Amino acid sequence: MPVSTSSSPSTRTAFRAARALTVLAALGAGLVTAPAVAAAPPARTSDPVQRQLDTLVRDGVAPGALAQVVRADGEARHYTSGVGNLATGSAVPRDGSVRIGSNTKAFTATVVLHLVGEGAVALDEPVDTYLPGLLRGDGIDGRAITVRQILQHTSGLPEYLDRQAVLTDPHRYYEPRELLDRALDRPADFAPGARWAYSNTNYVVAGLLVQKVTGRPLGEEITRRITDRVGLRHTYLPAPGDMTVRGRHPHGYHRLTAGGPWRDYTELDPSWGWAAGGMVSTDSDLNRFYRALFSGRLLAPAQLAEMRRTVPVDAEGALPGTRYGLGVQSTPLSCGGRYWGHGGSIPGYSTYGGVTADGRAVNVTVTAVPDGRGGARAAAAVDTAMCR
Repeated sequence: MPVSTSSSPSTRTAFRAARALTVLAALGAGLVTAPAVAAAPPARTSDPVQRQLDTLVRDGVAPGALAQVVRADGEARHYTSGVGNLATGSAVPRDGSVRIGSNTKAFTATVVLHLVGEGAVALDEPVDTYLPGLLRGDGIDGRAITVRQILQHTSGLPEYLDRQAVLTDPHRYYEPRELLDRALDRPADFAPGARWAYSNTNYVVAGLLVQKVTGRPLGEEITRRITDRVGLRHTYLPAPGDMTVRGRHPHGYHRLTAGGPWRDYTELDPSWGWAAGGMVSTDSDLNRFYRALFSGRLLAPAQLAEMRRTVPVDAEGALPGTRYGLGVQSTPLSCGGRYWGHGGSIPGYSTYGGVTADGRAVNVTVTAVPDGRGGARAAAAVDTAMCR
């Protein structure tokens, strides 16, 4: 999604996968050369999570960073570092709203699995059963691609994202079918089921499937089936034409060249991410979502088990042992065990995090899309918070 975005995942993988899948850079709004008010230097602290966020900001990975860490008993702590608006010098707002890139895929997959639980969709049925004739192209045939393969990135569908188009005009609106048609102009990456490769196109198809089966907009189904059920007050898929981030939020930035000035990308049209990477949320809402999802509050046991059936992630820079399920990723922890989540990147913001089996949850956001090294360092903050 998006651009992963973004997913876009959480240690180095989280960044890599979210970045490869989500949308990575964009051109954009105003050029920012310096804050109107100088940011105060980070205070010395013994807290390792705060230290890592402060270091990310100090080293120029992003202008700002924010996080929430939830212990297994539910006790939560928020963190902020850096500048929330370079034009004014204002601080990063505590638990501010951000674009979440490829975390959107976890929401879309959850809605599809709801429909599976209702008997309206079957995971191992061809996409053509629900969207007849939609997927046709060079090596592409919806009669041979299953719903499971769409959700798990094993379909072979090529990527639709034209990065240069996003860079040139981040305010342009895209219809989902326009995105899909771009992908169908390209040959399949591989035969369905032959291997794993992240492609945002899969989740455009998943979003279209939801709308065809339910007869309702995807955003409405996400709200009805997920956000209203578990009380996500700041989580939504923007309506067509909505280029803002609602509520208190840090601005999101991007550098067009290494070491160049930050450009403000806060306001953009996320339609090119849509079901793959278009949503807005907060660190606390994402933690609440993943805790609810993996504790069984959103899916019946049979559907949650399907979501957790994984294949190895075959991606450059992926942490050994990383695996992908249906819209979620499983990442090893340095202290043993694993956590489940997705992560995501979209111009201006990158998110990393997930939840462990015992309910520990972490989400870290930086207000830029870092390079590979910077992304790995941001993802390492998740591991630190999980393992402390």
